[in-house]
Amino acid sequence: MKDLFETRRRLVEGRYEELVSRSNTPLLSENGIYTRWKNPVILPGMIPPTWRYDYDPATNPYFMERIGVNATLNSGAIKIGDRYVLVVRVEGADRKSFFAVAESPNGVDNFRFRERPVTMPEDSVPGTNIYDMRLTRHEDGWIYGLFCVERHDDSRPGDLSAATATCGIARTKDLDTWERLPDLKTGSQQRNVVLHPEFVDGKYALYTRPQDGFIDTGSGGGIGWALVDDITNAEVKEEKIIDPRYYHTIKEVKNGEGPHPIKTPKGWLHLAHGVRGCASGLRYVLYLYMTALDEPWRPIANPGGLFMAPVGEEYMGDVMNVLFSNGWIADEDGKVFIYYASSDTRMHVATSTVDRLVDYCLNTPADGLTTGESVKTINRLIDKNLDYFKNNK
Repeated sequence: MKDLFETRRRLVEGRYEELVSRSNTPLLSENGIYTRWKNPVILPGMIPPTWRYDYDPATNPYFMERIGVNATLNSGAIKIGDRYVLVVRVEGADRKSFFAVAESPNGVDNFRFRERPVTMPEDSVPGTNIYDMRLTRHEDGWIYGLFCVERHDDSRPGDLSAATATCGIARTKDLDTWERLPDLKTGSQQRNVVLHPEFVDGKYALYTRPQDGFIDTGSGGGIGWALVDDITNAEVKEEKIIDPRYYHTIKEVKNGEGPHPIKTPKGWLHLAHGVRGCASGLRYVLYLYMTALDEPWRPIANPGGLFMAPVGEEYMGDVMNVLFSNGWIADEDGKVFIYYASSDTRMHVATSTVDRLVDYCLNTPADGLTTGESVKTINRLIDKNLDYFKNNK
């Protein structure tokens, strides 16, 4: 039995080290906008074995996994010193999610988790599940984590699938010790709330996604904008939609802000997700837009269509046909690391630059919202190219 225990232990630890230490390689960038990288950056197998296995042969003679991990997904991202840091949503085999901090020296591989997962203090009303943290280093000096808090909807006691969603708020200096603040008060359910990194008119600014229900958007119109006076007792009293939903587009069903926007000389650069219905369920893709520097709520560029969608093995997973991002990092040299989850299962990275992403936003045509307008847009580009060829023989 001891030999079996040691054999299993060596196999498990060997596979773990193989995953966390393997190098990553960039793939061909066909569109010229971004570069995907070959390997996922976070996989369930990269959760430390000490979190999953009992190492005492007396109580675990077969070296079985005692605490299973189903998925590692939807990570907030931040640069701390020279380390690229993800706050990963780890979903256990019991369907409960928790946060765990993983760090990399280069942003594309060799991510390793810290010794323990995050112990998040509870709100006055404990949540059943928490997930999908957006990280913001705010000008007030704190790092804020905003995340979804899920609870059972006690107004429907006989329905075990009935849930409510609110925005949880916590702040930290080191991602180890967290101060929990009261949940955001709003008139709607909120699963995607993002804190703007700067004060606006002396107030904290939020990007929201108002919904009538936990799943159904209902009257919720898209990505909202709201100001709150006090982040330690945050309440949304007025909310306006700055990026609406549209029929027969990538954001027909719902859309929400991803990570907080990146400040550029030409405006705030936003990464968001759009959702539409299809034969296989809900399809999640990513898109970009920009807002004005002096008025972060005012759109100045809305390139049409999707920015990223699942490809290849990204289609497959726990919830298929989904890309989701709530974390990106812009380095001082302008390089951008876009961290995204595929099919609610694993984390990937794509890289680009601020200049490329801004160029994409400002020079990609907007969605004309009909087939006729789409064809007109293509013909305008063809005409432009024909003129160029004619004048540059």
